[in-house]
Order: sequence, then structure tokens, then C-alpha cells
Amino acid sequence: MYLVVFRNRKRADIDQVAYAADAAQMEQMARQQPGFLSFKSYASEDGEVIALSEWESEEAARGWGRVAEHRAVQAKGREAYYESYTLLGCNDPRIHRFAAKD
Repeated sequence: MYLVVFRNRKRADIDQVAYAADAAQMEQMARQQPGFLSFKSYASEDGEVIALSEWESEEAARGWGRVAEHRAVQAKGREAYYESYTLLGCNDPRIHRFAAKD
């Protein structure tokens, strides 16, 4: 598994409707990409958002990064949506699980 962590802060002046539409379109497209496993996004009280996507492999995640429509929206994000972001990729993350027994 390959894990992508996208930490970001939005600009105060973004067009929320346009951002929501672009985000929904990108999630829908990502879900159709070979090797896609999951996506979740969380917002903290201080405004930082963390989006997590899981892929079968680094190659699959990088393939998504090369999709033309995705690249165009990434550029739009840098220009119009994000104040800052950090992208982290982790190949074969160490996984610990716990599940309470009923």
C-alpha cells in the first residue's frame, strides 16, 4: 500500500462553491483510477485540512498525479485555493490495528 497525506490550509478569499465542485470532481476521478483504495478528508478546528488517500502502489498514486485534469486543478489550487500545503507519500507504511471484541 502507498499512503498519500495532503495537509493544506485554504486562502481566506477562495470561491467556496468552485472549490467544492473541483474537489468533488477530483475525488470522483481519483476513485476511478487504477490502484485507488480509499480517500478521506478531515478538518481541524484551526483550519488545517488533512486528506488521506490510499493506493495499491506508489506507481498508482503517481499515475493519478499525472492525469491532465488533475494537474490542471492542482495548478488552479495553487493559484486560487491554497494558502499552503504539504504533500507526504509513504510506501508500505507500518500498520497496527485494534478492534474491540463484541
